[in-house]
Order: sequence, then C-alpha cells, then structure tokens
Amino acid sequence: MKYIDLRSDTVTQPTQAMRDAMYKAEVGDDVYGDDPTVNELETLAAETLGKEAALFVPSGTMGNQLALMCWTNRGDEVIVSAGCHIFMHEVGGAAVLSGANLKQLYFQNGIYNAKMIEAAIRPDDIHEPRTALICVENALANGRVVPVEVMRDVYAVAKKHGIPVHLDGARVFNAAAALNVDVKEITKYCDTISCCLSKGLCAPVGSVLAGDAKTIALARRYRKMLGGGMRQCGFLAAAGIIALKEMTKRLHEDHENAKYMAKRLAELKGVEVDPDSVQINMVFFKVDRPVELLDSLPEKMLERGIKINGLEYGEFRFVTSNDVSRADIDYAVDVFAELIG
Repeated sequence: MKYIDLRSDTVTQPTQAMRDAMYKAEVGDDVYGDDPTVNELETLAAETLGKEAALFVPSGTMGNQLALMCWTNRGDEVIVSAGCHIFMHEVGGAAVLSGANLKQLYFQNGIYNAKMIEAAIRPDDIHEPRTALICVENALANGRVVPVEVMRDVYAVAKKHGIPVHLDGARVFNAAAALNVDVKEITKYCDTISCCLSKGLCAPVGSVLAGDAKTIALARRYRKMLGGGMRQCGFLAAAGIIALKEMTKRLHEDHENAKYMAKRLAELKGVEVDPDSVQINMVFFKVDRPVELLDSLPEKMLERGIKINGLEYGEFRFVTSNDVSRADIDYAVDVFAELIG
C-alpha cells in the first residue's frame, strides 16, 4: 500500500536519478580521502554554500555537534533560541560531547533579535562562563523564515564581540527559496553551517558541515572520534550531489503545496490555521475538538492510508515534500474533514 506521509520531509524517498547515480557511483575509502564521489560532493557543497571547505556527515545532528565541538571548550556557553533543534532534539549532545552550556533566548515567533543576543553575551568575569558561540537556524523549526537583514544584524553583533556564528541550516535551501535569494546570501552571515541533504532534498542519508578550511579539518578529526568516519560511502554522496544540483530548484513547489493545504484546512469548521503564515513546507494548525478525538486521529488516518504525527504543544504539523502531490493533499484533507466531523 502506498501511504501519503505528512509527518515530515525526512520521509522522502530518493528519486530514480539518485538511485541510478548511487548504483553507478565510483567509490573509495573516505577515511583515507580516497572516495572521489565524496570529494566531489564536499567540493560542490563548499562552493554552493560559499565556504572554503565542507565535510560529509551521516546526519544534521552530527554536523551541529561537530560545530559545537570545534568552537567551544568545556564550560563555555552557547547562545541558542528557545525550542531550537540543538537544544530540543539532539539528546543533550552539547553537554555530553562539548561540556558546553546552552543559554536559551525567547524571541517573538522565533525571529532573532540582535539586541537581545548582544545583551546575553557574558562579560569578562571570572565567575561566569565564556560566551563562545551563537547558534541560529534558518528556516526555523516553527516553519518561519529569518529575513536576511536579521541574519546580517546578528552576525554584526557576533563579529563585534569576536564570537563565531553557527547556522543550523537543516532547511536553509527552503529558506533561500522562500526569500527568493541565493543561499549564499544567507550563509555569508555565519562561520559554519550544517545543511541536510535528506529532508526536502530527498537524499537517503547525510548532511554537510561547511566552513573555513581549518575548522572543517578539525571537524573531520572529531567526526572520526564520534564514529562518523565512513568508508566506501560515495554511493550515498552520489545522491547528495543530485540533491544539491537538482532538488534545491523544486522546493518552491513544496511551499506552494503547503499554502494550498493550509487554505483547504482553513475551510474546515473548527480548524485554526493562517495560510498567510505558511512560508516553507510546513503547516501548523489547531483543531477545536475533544482531545480524545484528536489523539485518535493518527491511527484513524493511517487506516485510510495517511500518516500524520499526533498533537505537539496543542498543534498538528503537516509537511509537504517531493512525494506529496496536490491530489494527495486533497484526499488527506477530505479524510481529515470527515474524521473531525
């Protein structure tokens, strides 16, 4: 049975072009630096993101944690946004791997405020931790996109205080598409960036960490420490090359489908959603129904061939991707309408 999967863009299947490229990929031992396809991907990623060097890693979580390891010492503090992936969904890795403290700041709608960040930077006081790194996201976990001017202002504060900036760019190409800019217009305001290849870009595995050559060389050493040194992994990198060359060009289709879905959902009685707030491929909405009914929806939708996640913080999140068509959206919304009554 073919399911319509609205849980996340992480569930995307590799395209046929990716499968063909993976089958034909020339490989070597990447730990020795001998895999030509991995080398090609890393060169392409660095050029695409406007950085000196890049490193292929198994996951975005590893990319983020490697960046923290490179930029911090034990006892240092990292400024992050409340609810960000590094704080919420990386299993406390900053504490375990870097011995770093995460200082959460609460921004309106998650959009960074440079003045708040500057006020949170620690003074040179023997009693306080050193502010070693500022971490930002774009796009945000709430589906919003950070304007380029905001990225610029945050980076200016960081440079003023001699603090590096790491960008968790899991969906940075979605942000670029939504802002209608080249991705370099975003990434020039960070020192390192982790970028996921396996969400909306459809590669089966992997992310890249990009930055200056010295930092990426250190990250390569730490990757080995964490067990991320892969051998003949060019067949995975081959899909990543297609992700960067081809799949970034179609992300606006996912965004348009998400807006369409939001408009369809807005027509349903009891559904609270703002179609104008949809910027990328995520639709967040609330439903005014008894919690018992809402909790039963994932199972009932699954019976009809549709996969969704349950409520999180009182909201549903539906995500569009390359594998979700307009017809899929219409069917899913019709079934959802039927089930909520």
